[in-house]
Amino acid sequence: MNQYNHWILEENLPIATLTLNHPDTMNNMTMETLFELRDVSNYLGGRSDIWVVIVQGQGEHFSSGVDPSVFTERLESSTEDMRNLVHHQQRCLDAFAALEKVTIAKLHGFCIGGGLLLAVSCDFRIASKRTIFSLPEVRLGIPILWGTNRITRLVGTAGAKEMIMLGKRYRAHEALKMGMVHQVVPEDELERRVKALAERFLNLPPRTVGIAKRLIDMGFNLSMEESQALELETLEELLDSPDLREAVMSYTEKRAPVFTGE
Repeated sequence: MNQYNHWILEENLPIATLTLNHPDTMNNMTMETLFELRDVSNYLGGRSDIWVVIVQGQGEHFSSGVDPSVFTERLESSTEDMRNLVHHQQRCLDAFAALEKVTIAKLHGFCIGGGLLLAVSCDFRIASKRTIFSLPEVRLGIPILWGTNRITRLVGTAGAKEMIMLGKRYRAHEALKMGMVHQVVPEDELERRVKALAERFLNLPPRTVGIAKRLIDMGFNLSMEESQALELETLEELLDSPDLREAVMSYTEKRAPVFTGE
């Protein structure tokens, strides 16, 4: 199993748990944290035996966001250098968001700034009732740099403007009402509810689920004709899948399917 300095990756196949491991700083993120997230994403992308990834923070918080030093130490940098820095940060998060596996964010405590953008890069978000959400970047004089559109897609233009332009904080029940999270649960129920959601995907063909994720994410900004063309392309990818044959055969034979991830 790969070892990382900023993350703990545990594999209980076919489920993996990825833990941000900076509890002494409320799980803030540095450039090294992001580069490792990219490396973890590349590793997970090559593992057909991992179907679901749960993302969580060690200790009392999910993540307090990016360490301010990531920017303050580079304030004298040229525009080109700063642009390259942010571009690399964006690509790290994009690599995780593009994983064709189910990703579930297990949220508690602070889910702020870059931590919130990591959470919304997941497919599903389950939060404890005590979770606090915020995007305070504008208050610090900088815009959202890791995907403003990730927020807008979830909560709409009006909600995104309120959240981002005011830097307002939200409690879990408010985030649920906005559509930012899928479930809000008592803190002592969080572990069980996240596990229950993850296990629902163990009876589904993982390649098909991953391709469905791609169709949703990529097709969002395509025309109907373009999205249908993408559907045809992905169908061709699945035609050689043993799991596709198993899904069809188990249905016709009226038995439970046994999927392998192939």
